Amino acid sequence: MQKEKWVLHNKKADTDAIARALEIDPLTARILANRGVDTVEKARLYLKGDLENLPDPALLKDAEKGAGLLAEALESGKKVAVASDYDVDGLFAGQILKEALQDLGFPVRVFTPKRMEEGYGLNRRIVDEALEFGASVLVTCDNGIASTAEVAYAKEKGFCVIVTDHHEPQACGLPQADAVIDPKQPDCPYPFDGICGAVVALKLMQLLYRRLGRDEKALLERMLPYAAIATVADVMDLREENRILVRLGLEALSRTDHEGLKALIREQGLEGKTITAYHIGFVLGPCFNAAGRLETVEPAQHLLEAKGAEAETIARELIALNQERQKLTNEGTAQAEAILAEGKPDLVLVLHLPDVHESVAGIVAGRIKEKYHRPTLVITGRGDACKGSGRSVEGFNLFEHMETCRDFFTRFGGHAMAAGFSLPEENIEPLRRALNETAGLTEEDLIPLVGLDAAMPPEYATAERIREWDALAPFGKGFARPLFGRSNLDLLSIRVLGVKRNALRLRFAGESGQAFEGIWFGDVSVWETFLNENYGEKAFTMLERAQTKVKIALAYQPMLHEYEGRRSIQFQIQNFQPVREEKNK
Repeated sequence: MQKEKWVLHNKKADTDAIARALEIDPLTARILANRGVDTVEKARLYLKGDLENLPDPALLKDAEKGAGLLAEALESGKKVAVASDYDVDGLFAGQILKEALQDLGFPVRVFTPKRMEEGYGLNRRIVDEALEFGASVLVTCDNGIASTAEVAYAKEKGFCVIVTDHHEPQACGLPQADAVIDPKQPDCPYPFDGICGAVVALKLMQLLYRRLGRDEKALLERMLPYAAIATVADVMDLREENRILVRLGLEALSRTDHEGLKALIREQGLEGKTITAYHIGFVLGPCFNAAGRLETVEPAQHLLEAKGAEAETIARELIALNQERQKLTNEGTAQAEAILAEGKPDLVLVLHLPDVHESVAGIVAGRIKEKYHRPTLVITGRGDACKGSGRSVEGFNLFEHMETCRDFFTRFGGHAMAAGFSLPEENIEPLRRALNETAGLTEEDLIPLVGLDAAMPPEYATAERIREWDALAPFGKGFARPLFGRSNLDLLSIRVLGVKRNALRLRFAGESGQAFEGIWFGDVSVWETFLNENYGEKAFTMLERAQTKVKIALAYQPMLHEYEGRRSIQFQIQNFQPVREEKNK
């Protein structure tokens, strides 16, 4: 069992004032404060913020300039080429630009890179095909900030180039485009740089609509589902304006009349249900991603414009592609695990998996990062054209460390927590050594932190309070679902669930002696090892028979559970630790 540090959050704030002003439970106010929502004004905005509370898109550096260039192009009857990307953020960024520009009367076409042949970002083939289309304006979305050479090539061909992106600028400088719109670029006054590429593109369209006297609020409302899907799927922090966009976007998605989205929702068994950030991150989003990862992004693009039976057919095709992607991911993860089983892992993992499908490198890196809690780079292919993806942990800025090793790469881009790159095979081992030598990490730094909102006794979790905590959604990166912990609980019994032994039901008691039900999802053998090592070699079996009880510390999330018309409180167990001084005797 991996070592963990449990940390009780208690950020400074007048939580009593927040609770009184908003008429919420004091612990709810503490949960908000722990996430940086530490004043009455911030709390009101987080709970009740609307479109009017979004920052003015004009604050984005070069955004007004980009809107002006597009307005001039429209007046001159020019065609626009959109250079997007093949992931979910790129897909919806391109769709936002396409639909918004078409509504204004622009002839527009979206071009995407071929992942397997070309990799990420703008390339010369896209520029050449945009020229053949007859476009004279090229707008990038979710890419372009690192495409210095490609933007220069487009300028040589006579294009007006507008870059919209949200990735980190590179040390070599910005591309020499006519407008560069990226909240992460130097001197950009926009108040929040954590928006995704699709939202940056949407901000540009808002300004264009404003300039042309069109209804920008109606545009924003129409694009909310797209913005929400892109924000969650691209794992943006659910802070600041992202919370407003995702909350309102999820509400719109749950009642959407968009035939393509409805078809995918229906085929995934979500029709009539409230769509949550979880559904985007783990059910719907991966289907859009699978197209660009395994083939081309075109099926996903077609779904966004399909009607009726065609939409149903494409939705099923995307689901099948995602199932294939899951299979490839499992195979790649197994290969990575086999390498790591051979010895003590590095502080920064650089794994060469030459036969793994390059499209799942990032997902495999994410899985390994989660299990080993170390920055992880997974590299596929052989020879001079190896490609890789990296995923990082808090406290290790992956992009900055790659910048210091830039000579090893033929191409790279990304941000603090994720990156993509290409390099020759001969540079893989030197890269591994360099990243580990300069990492500045210790084993202690890589112990996972489990952040608890309160040492809450289970008795405190009433149905009313749970509903209030649930109302803090959407939950995700940067705004986690509330997590509570308590020590000296009595574990009374356990029961293995499922033929695959992938869930465990627990009964435990708090200080009052009241019994509660808990559920844990995962490999049950983890519990078997934990109990037998800490409470005696027969502890697991005896607890299955309810023939003993042990003192334990649990980290849990209380949920309202409904089954056959009955509602009860169930504690979803996330973490557990022994209470060593009171082992079973």
